[in-house]
Formats: sequence, structure tokens, C-alpha cells
Amino acid sequence: MKKTDLIATIAESAGISKAAAKVALDTTFNAIAGAVKNGDKVILPGFGTFSASTRAARTGINPQTKTKIEIPAKTVLKFKPSAGVID
Repeated sequence: MKKTDLIATIAESAGISKAAAKVALDTTFNAIAGAVKNGDKVILPGFGTFSASTRAARTGINPQTKTKIEIPAKTVLKFKPSAGVID
């Protein structure tokens, strides 16, 4: 499902326009991203938890040249689905 499909589904289910559904969806995504960037966890009961996770620096291998490279530490978005979301 693409974002446009999700917007159409939200609009139909909520009985609102696609423009209003797009604003609602974008606002939701921005709120989740902003909270996670600030170090907060976003917990949506029955759906899952969004959080930031720090990956440590590590040594990797360039698959083309087989030379070792240093991969720097970085922060990544992590999502843990609630039990029963996929069942």
C-alpha cells in the first residue's frame, strides 16, 4: 500500500476529503518523527512503539574491493509492533 492508497482509505473510512486525510496523515507522521528526534518513545497501543536506537561504529567490508571500511555510529528509527498486529 502506498501513501496515496492509505490516504484514500482514511478518507473513505472517516468520511472526509482526501485533502483532509492527507493533512491528518502528514501531521501524524510529523508528530511521530518530532517526538522520536527529541528522544521520546511514541507508544500506540494495539499498533506498536516507535523509538530511536543508536548503532555503534563498526568495521565493515567493501564487497567490491574487499577492503575494510569504518562505518560510523548513527541513530536509526526503530519500530516494534504490538502483539497481534500481524496475526
